Amino acid sequence: MAVVDYYKTLEITKSASEADIKKAYRKLARKYHPDVNPNDKNAEKNFKEINEANEVLSNPENRKKYDTYGEHWQNGEAYQQEKQRQQEYQERAKGAQGGYSQEDFSEMFGGMFGGSSSGRSTNSKFRGQDYNSELKLNIQDVYTTQKQVITVNGKSIRITIPAGVENGQIIKIKGHGGKGVNNGPNGDLYIQFSIVNNSRFKRDKENLHVAIDLDLYTALLGGQLVVATFDGNVKLTIKPETVNGTQVKLKGKGFPVYKKEGQFGDLYITYQLKIPTNLNEKEIELIKELQKQR
Repeated sequence: MAVVDYYKTLEITKSASEADIKKAYRKLARKYHPDVNPNDKNAEKNFKEINEANEVLSNPENRKKYDTYGEHWQNGEAYQQEKQRQQEYQERAKGAQGGYSQEDFSEMFGGMFGGSSSGRSTNSKFRGQDYNSELKLNIQDVYTTQKQVITVNGKSIRITIPAGVENGQIIKIKGHGGKGVNNGPNGDLYIQFSIVNNSRFKRDKENLHVAIDLDLYTALLGGQLVVATFDGNVKLTIKPETVNGTQVKLKGKGFPVYKKEGQFGDLYITYQLKIPTNLNEKEIELIKELQKQR
């Protein structure tokens, strides 16, 4: 990976907050997006660079490593281990006659840089960096399993989104992160879902909740009521003298259970009594008569 100042790439300072990073990334992503700059190689290059910078700095753990190790942040732990290893060599060399030996120096620097003065090569393998991405969907999009193509770091990846994914949930796509060093394994891709609920239903994992208006006359006398669920309308039978706040459960009419094909949660309906307004004279007389009867 080229040596790049990720803060400079996103045009922010090292003291930038997470919100500052997100704001800067969105601004630059819009500016250099390939759809806005067709056939512009420089824009494409800039777009890849800001994606790479965002994937590192938007992840608090990776950002901490980058701030500590700079260009070597991906292999920071390995460098720390190598540093400790060098210190052990130094301690061992202090007791040896003549100070450091050529073999000690060869082994020490060979372990650090993948080679030695004697021509041997350790070719240490390092795992590629993990990538992080956010995918924004509507609640209707995750009611059924679907396939979608996303672009991460300039690369198109086809993924399957299981029905029932929750807001804030993170899934891992193995091997779709950064390339490994010296044939080391690739990193992984972590996708966090942002689910926008623009429906009338309140979601609680696989269960759904909804409040339905119920007119006074049906509540008193009983009757039929058609209500909408996520997969179509159902007809409910209202019992006579149904009180305000009564809750009924429709089994299996909730949301899909994540990664359990054919299983659904329940739909809970709460009746909200709707009091009639703008009564005419005849209605008022009838209600007064009912009041006398009671």
